[in-house]
Amino acid sequence: ARDRLRGMLQKETDVQIAAECGDGKDAVAAIRRENPDVVFLDIQMPEMDGFDVLGQLKGGALPRIVFVTAYDEFAVKAFEVHALDYILKPFDRERLQKSLARVREELKAPSPSALVDKLNAMIESLSHPSAGAADGRPVERIAVKLDGRVIFLRPGDIDWIEAQDNYVKLHVGREAHLVRDTLANFETRLDHRRFIRIARSTIVNIDRVREMQPMFHGEYVVILNDGSKLTMSRGYRDTLQQYLGGR
Repeated sequence: ARDRLRGMLQKETDVQIAAECGDGKDAVAAIRRENPDVVFLDIQMPEMDGFDVLGQLKGGALPRIVFVTAYDEFAVKAFEVHALDYILKPFDRERLQKSLARVREELKAPSPSALVDKLNAMIESLSHPSAGAADGRPVERIAVKLDGRVIFLRPGDIDWIEAQDNYVKLHVGREAHLVRDTLANFETRLDHRRFIRIARSTIVNIDRVREMQPMFHGEYVVILNDGSKLTMSRGYRDTLQQYLGGR
């Protein structure tokens, strides 16, 4: 059976046979040594069966597994261990070609580790001070690390923002989240039509402003919808007045 399988695989231009083993023990050693893309694995073998082979490989990166066996009663268990295919002996080249087609499609797909790397890169870009600023467009999501998790905020959900040492503090309803960034850098990520700086250390979402009350020396108290009271410095009054049409 191995001779026949080898002969069929050797006719495939994109297949290179890395090793051939006659028992489970040798199979484990060869898989660890060669790190193959795919293993055509029998179930009943000397030393250990095919499932024992997979058990020995736990904890490392598993290749794609195609079971090649004469016993159909193991099919359910095969797919429980995420086998890519299950070929029953005797089989012809057409059946092998179908299995190889599945292998090729699987190899085109990104590996789980690649997907994790891609997600981490995306989170890093969303957390980076300059994210979204390169092309002048405001960001649509902001990644915030919280207790080992990563949550994603829509900028429009932020009520107001304040500088706090080497961080900015995002006030979202009753919650507050810290992001390691400067207020100046973080401001470049926001929609300037919605977010306005009212003090050196404060940016407010204009949609959350309920009213403004004058104070001494040209300062104002900015009252938000939730009752929060923020101080608008005199030097930033013109910016808000321009937004309000000079009123």
